[in-house]
Amino acid sequence: MSVVGFDFGNESCIVAVARQRGIDVVLNDESKRETPAIVCFGDKQRFIGTAGAASTMMNPKNSIAQIKRLIGRQFSDPELQKDLKSLPFTVTEGPDGFPLIHARYLGEVRTFTPTQVMGMVLSNLKSIAEKNLNAAVVDCCIGIPVYFTDLQRRAMLDAATIAGLHPLRLVHETTATALAYGIYKTDLPENDQVNVAFVDIGHASMQVCIAGFKKGQLKILAHSFDRSLGGRDFDEALFHHFAEQFKEQYKIDVYQNARACLRLRAGCEKLKKMLSANPEAPLNIECLMDEKDVRGYIKRDEFEQISIPILERVKKPLEKALADAGLTVDNINTVEVVGSGSRVPAIVKILTEFFKKEPRRTMNASECVARGCALECAILSPTFKVREFQVNESFPFSIALSWKGSAPDAQNGGAENQQSTIVFPKGNQLPSIKALTFYRSGTFSVDVQYADTSDLQAPAKISTYTIGPFQCARGERSKLKVKARLNLHGIVSVESATLLEEEEVEVPVSKEAPKEANKMETDEPSSDAVPPSSTEADVNMQDAKGTTDASGAENGVPESGDKPVQMETDTKVDAPKRKVKKTTIPVVEHVYGGMAQADLEKAVEKEFEMALQDRVMEETKDKKNAVEAYVYDMRNKLNDKYEAFVTPPEKEELINKLQVVEDWLYEDGEDETKGVYIAKLEELKKQGDPIEERYKEHTERGTVIDQLAYCINSYREAAVSTDPKFDHIDISEKEKVLKECVEAEAWLREKKQQQDSLPKYASPVLLSADVRKKAEALDRFCRPIMMKPKPAPAKPATPEAPQTPPPQGSEQPQGGDANASSNNAEAAAESGEAPAAPAEPMETEAPPTSA
Repeated sequence: MSVVGFDFGNESCIVAVARQRGIDVVLNDESKRETPAIVCFGDKQRFIGTAGAASTMMNPKNSIAQIKRLIGRQFSDPELQKDLKSLPFTVTEGPDGFPLIHARYLGEVRTFTPTQVMGMVLSNLKSIAEKNLNAAVVDCCIGIPVYFTDLQRRAMLDAATIAGLHPLRLVHETTATALAYGIYKTDLPENDQVNVAFVDIGHASMQVCIAGFKKGQLKILAHSFDRSLGGRDFDEALFHHFAEQFKEQYKIDVYQNARACLRLRAGCEKLKKMLSANPEAPLNIECLMDEKDVRGYIKRDEFEQISIPILERVKKPLEKALADAGLTVDNINTVEVVGSGSRVPAIVKILTEFFKKEPRRTMNASECVARGCALECAILSPTFKVREFQVNESFPFSIALSWKGSAPDAQNGGAENQQSTIVFPKGNQLPSIKALTFYRSGTFSVDVQYADTSDLQAPAKISTYTIGPFQCARGERSKLKVKARLNLHGIVSVESATLLEEEEVEVPVSKEAPKEANKMETDEPSSDAVPPSSTEADVNMQDAKGTTDASGAENGVPESGDKPVQMETDTKVDAPKRKVKKTTIPVVEHVYGGMAQADLEKAVEKEFEMALQDRVMEETKDKKNAVEAYVYDMRNKLNDKYEAFVTPPEKEELINKLQVVEDWLYEDGEDETKGVYIAKLEELKKQGDPIEERYKEHTERGTVIDQLAYCINSYREAAVSTDPKFDHIDISEKEKVLKECVEAEAWLREKKQQQDSLPKYASPVLLSADVRKKAEALDRFCRPIMMKPKPAPAKPATPEAPQTPPPQGSEQPQGGDANASSNNAEAAAESGEAPAAPAEPMETEAPPTSA
């Protein structure tokens, strides 16, 4: 299972993978840790990432960047309209009111949705991870800004599907940073909470997160953000400053030239980085426009002066985060600053003044999000063991469910009968499930919407769910439980609807039955990725508030009155005679602006086709390069080490042919198919390979001849040797070995004489392969004979010992005699003879008794 984290930035992306020893940031094809988030469309293929960035200056109108700012947003969005002014490519409004990107691809102008383009970049990041891990990558975690709307989150998931990825979780970037910070902290207290403010100022946005840490636990206390306050705003301020300056000084208007705009913006970005470390910096760009070289100069004080409108906005998210967390500046223990835009000294100064403490940079400002995502993926992965660390994430928006009243009320009240309730308030834990109870007689719909759109530049409505049809018993209104889920990605949906019908039964039920009946009615959230604490909270909420049958149980408005509880009590009383039948009701989802399943499948197919086209073009390019490399390499070798192995006419003919192919490559053969290049290379090799083969044979022949000679000598010496270890081999066998060695030597001598009489440019008669085969044949014949093992020595015959006991008064042999007989037996065994049977013991006089 892959354990990968992707930080998809506005300007660049970072890939991190979890290994047994920790988290590593993966290098791309150019051995860089950051990969540009760019897709450049060409006439034959796409260039993504580092290749796309290299093509941007040459092809600005077809280089799509800053995709993160486009996904899931309506074309009429004021922020989007502001962003489009600085983008060199064409974006128009699609039929659904969302942006469409126009780019020239394969010789014609095509349109792509931002989700499709994001899928292309994710696909490139996936391939980077796969090359590094040498395994398929599917499961991952992707970092997203906390301000992403429901639609933007869905678009990110669709883009991942297009890329062939399966995100286990969309992680808020600030939460990923907090996780990467806290999981390695071993000195966190068990009871007292340590509050840390994380300020992330990236390329295009600013996010603030206040997190509380305890031992093995992280709790997000508050989120705040400014969608359009980032490093690029400072670049833009410098860009406008110098554009006006050059208009006066050099009489050029860079706004009229897309390439000049790109080059000036790139220059301003470098200038900003220089000003972060120096009090003043120059700007020099050659041939910016109309063949004019431009020069500029700015001091840091002047830069901060033109950036005042941007710097004034920094404090607002800080104040909001503190207010939402219910904390003061004194309650913040540490301030951590991350993000590429956080290096501007003026921002650090504002943070220091606001928090009354110096911000710290203990984390890698660019890589912390990717590392946090990889850590979260490792936590969610069953194949990885990670230190126990609980992440309590909170949702930054309030989500409400709204619906129309039941039929009688709808007739009386009309449009005013629309009712709603906040199901997931701001700060609600992720993931979470809530249940509402409705009384309806037929199909009805529920709208999911934002309760407060003041922080959002998005429509209030998220989605609509049609619940039904269903059959009502006895024509009465039926009780339905509707389950709403806020999942790990921060996406809200109505997960299911269940029809609850009570049926009378005559079978008496035991006293435990009421509890069982009550259990049946309790909505148990499904177990996937929901922590136990969240489950209990959901059930309690459903019992106290979510079982909504208020005001005569007619309109489904949730309220925390006594009636729901009373109804549950009645159920318990009647339980012995009733049981609850549950029936699942169909729920149809409609997401406003969401990608339909059929469109998503088409996008996946389209991405596969484009990836195939890219692969074919890369292979064609490789074959073309192979032809070009062969032409240069063969020409050099013909004038160097191959010169003695080719006749002058043959050399001249081949050199002429190489020249013709080289000219063809840069003219008619500039744009040919893969097959044509393969055929052209084979045609050249027909003439070049024999020369190469003669040179190769010449260089290898000496070594293999020495090996055969050594083999012959070794076996011949062994066959004539008087060494005792070869004594067991028959003379006739040794003669066979000698004969074989003589034949091999005669063959080698004859062939070597023939080869030595030939010039180097002639086809060789003594081939290395033939010599190797001869050596192998000789070894195969001689080895079994000369390596034949000695026969095993004969085992000594064991005599039968006499069974009769020795006569009384006899003595056992003395120690010395026993040893002598043992030695004799061993000697007899060595000589291969059976040892003689021991003689009968002789009778001796009894030893004299001592007095």
